[in-house]
Amino acid sequence: MAADIKARDNGPFLVTGEFTIRDSDGNAFDTAGKDSVALCRCGASKNRPFCDGSHRDSGFTSQEKASGS
Repeated sequence: MAADIKARDNGPFLVTGEFTIRDSDGNAFDTAGKDSVALCRCGASKNRPFCDGSHRDSGFTSQEKASGS
């Protein structure tokens, strides 16, 4: 299965399927054994690029919806 990315309301991007996450130098983050990860959108995580739940206390809100076109 190809990667699927879901924008969760007021939370992280949830990435599932087969994926590799790389830093700006092209180095892969260790995601061995994981079939999904949550990526921070709020900027408050202490474990970026991964979500640590900090969005709950940071006041982050975001509810993007696809236009369907």
